[in-house]
Amino acid sequence: MAGSTIKTVHDIFQSMEYGPAAISSTATAQAWLDHHSRSLGLFIDGKFDRPADRQSRSLVDSKGGNVCSTACAVEDDVSRCASSAVTGYRAWGGLTCHQRAKVLLRSVSVLGQHGQCVSELCELCGASCSPSTLVRLLQYYGSWAQLRDTLLTNWTPLGVVAVVGSDDCSLYSLMLKVLPALAMGNSVIVVPGGSNAPPVLLLAQLFMGAGLPAGALNVLTGSDMSLGAKVAQSPSISYVTYSGNKQDGVMLCKTTAGMGVPVSVTPTIGATCPFIIFESADIDSAVDGVIETAFKTKREVHWVLCVQESVQDSVVARLRLRMAGMKCVALHSDGDRVLVDAAVQEAQQQGATLVQSCPAPPSGAQYPPTLLCGAAPSSPFVVSPSPGPLLPLMTFRSHTEAVTLGNHSPHGQAASIWTEDLTLALETAKSLSVGSVWVNSHSVSDPCLPVSGHKDSGTCTDGGQEGLYQFLRPSSSSSPPLPRCSPVSMDYSKFGTAASPAIIPDESDPASAPKSYLQFVGGKACKSVSGCSVAVQSPGGGSVLAYCPDGGRKDVRNAVEAAAKVQPGWMKKSPSARAQSLYSLAKGLEAKKRDIAASINVQTCLSMEEADKHVELSIARLSDWAAYCDKVQGGALPVPQSGSALSLPEALGVVGVVLPDKDPLLSTVTLLGALIATGNAVIMVPSQKYPLPALAFIQVLQSSDLPVGLVNVITGSRDQLAAALANHCVIKAIWYWGSAEGCQYLQYTCTSPLKTLRLFCQEDEEGRDGGKDWTQAHPSLLEEMWRNAVQWKSVWIPTA
Repeated sequence: MAGSTIKTVHDIFQSMEYGPAAISSTATAQAWLDHHSRSLGLFIDGKFDRPADRQSRSLVDSKGGNVCSTACAVEDDVSRCASSAVTGYRAWGGLTCHQRAKVLLRSVSVLGQHGQCVSELCELCGASCSPSTLVRLLQYYGSWAQLRDTLLTNWTPLGVVAVVGSDDCSLYSLMLKVLPALAMGNSVIVVPGGSNAPPVLLLAQLFMGAGLPAGALNVLTGSDMSLGAKVAQSPSISYVTYSGNKQDGVMLCKTTAGMGVPVSVTPTIGATCPFIIFESADIDSAVDGVIETAFKTKREVHWVLCVQESVQDSVVARLRLRMAGMKCVALHSDGDRVLVDAAVQEAQQQGATLVQSCPAPPSGAQYPPTLLCGAAPSSPFVVSPSPGPLLPLMTFRSHTEAVTLGNHSPHGQAASIWTEDLTLALETAKSLSVGSVWVNSHSVSDPCLPVSGHKDSGTCTDGGQEGLYQFLRPSSSSSPPLPRCSPVSMDYSKFGTAASPAIIPDESDPASAPKSYLQFVGGKACKSVSGCSVAVQSPGGGSVLAYCPDGGRKDVRNAVEAAAKVQPGWMKKSPSARAQSLYSLAKGLEAKKRDIAASINVQTCLSMEEADKHVELSIARLSDWAAYCDKVQGGALPVPQSGSALSLPEALGVVGVVLPDKDPLLSTVTLLGALIATGNAVIMVPSQKYPLPALAFIQVLQSSDLPVGLVNVITGSRDQLAAALANHCVIKAIWYWGSAEGCQYLQYTCTSPLKTLRLFCQEDEEGRDGGKDWTQAHPSLLEEMWRNAVQWKSVWIPTA
């Protein structure tokens, strides 16, 4: 027809124009807000609570319009909320697993009825999370609530859990912590960021309507992150877990240091992640993935594009074609525009070439999608990327270079790999130090996938069965590891700097002089770098039993260098090979049984008969860990989408262990066995009070077939060596038995980079070490150690 404007299918495919955008309506959410007078209160004891004299915080939408205001909780509100949570825990934890599962699964129906309101409210507040995603979370954790006592025997809930989120935390990340905590029988206090506050309050109301007991879920809103620390201060809180940007997480760790409450951090915002394209990839699909993840979706992470040199020109040409005509992307503020301009100018000065979808406007809070070709790994815009739609591109020649580029970032959150070669994909996935790997896909999330923060991307595991254990403790554990207390006033710069007691020469007969021991660093028995020694006193404190090296920061440095060199190879050994080494270690201990029993007898005043029993238990414990090596592994996960997903346990890396005073040999081999069985390297600091059994055990290590440098033993001042471990960037985790001041120091210090901490406060005069009985080999206690010695990686492989 002449003059017709109707387009044929051929015309549409030629232009590939987008269809008209659907007109969104927020009428239902607006009505809910109006019902609450657009002034939302706190959610305490199963109902909204809006005290009249509280300050409020305004929430605006993306266009600057006012959405609502939320109340700012004060200490009195925190106290009432904690009291309600304790009552709610008794009611919720007192239900059977089936009853808790019914409530969570009933929430699915309630959410279905009010899904439109939830969706619209999330859109208004900028907390993007679809109702279908929340339904999947509820269904998954509802089924785990049903099976807790069946599949997680000998584990019990922690009590009251605080879940804290930053202003830029996604609602999905927040609920990925709230729902498993509830499913395991804990009560939860949620402290959401500003954008998440209204949706979380609405969900709390809906869950109450589904039958959740009053007090089982409480919501406190505030003006800043200080509210999370106020909640943690309550003696009712058993555990604090945080999700959001790293800066607020570090502040929370430092503020709560010394309170005696464990804090885990999951920085979900701002990490740098590699997007790796091999020459064997489907280039068109890979380029589509780049466009989608780097320029079209809301970016919680920064992507770096790594392309094999042989296909660089092809990838850039396709990107240039796909980017042509793309509109500018809105930035959060004019300040972000200044940062973007500075990053682009710096990139050009360093020789990078720009590929932009359109010219950048002279000013304003928007910028076109931009590809920065020719970036170097050390470039500031790669190491510390600015906000905005900037995508650095780096090239590599081989698989090894690709892995090196992918691991260059201090973060270890995720990676996307594009190749049609499955062997190459799996080899690369295992070599990358990240928590999530997506093969020929990106940004796939599901609650069944366990993800640990590798390197500087977190200190806990979320998702899957593995993520449930952070909200549980072994039933056989008699007491929490840390007593609740108030932080002490400390000068953190002076911790561990006290001089060791001087050794005064005496006129005793040289033939009867106490024996001098050596420490064990890099596979060699040696003196400390300082050349100094400390005296080991007899149990009564009247005489000197022996002298041991006074190790310090340089000894720790040498030990970490040796451990970091050998640990990757040890981790790659087959589980059966590691098991054989542990069995060999047990045989070596049996061969030295009399000597080591004598050291226990002299050091702790146990009878020789009891000392022999401790050595026998130690031999059995090493054999237990040898048997564990090839028994508990990851596997395939039942995912709802088409494709396959793998969960893989991996070693933490180099771990520092400050050993307890109680049962000095048995505790040493128990902790050592757990760590090396899972592929870690270890820096061990023996008990300052009872070091001789651990020093005698060095003879066993010397005659073992463990790789040189895998296990290191350094003696000296506990505080000085703990400070050296805390300040070494290669150490991934620290297990510490010591003073309350030492626990507080580690919580305050181990934040840059983030270190996984297991802290136990022991009182030497009473011989306690957090209530752990080392002579008991309870299955849940061994499993707890094993799970704390690994981090999890999920690998997603689509099939369609």
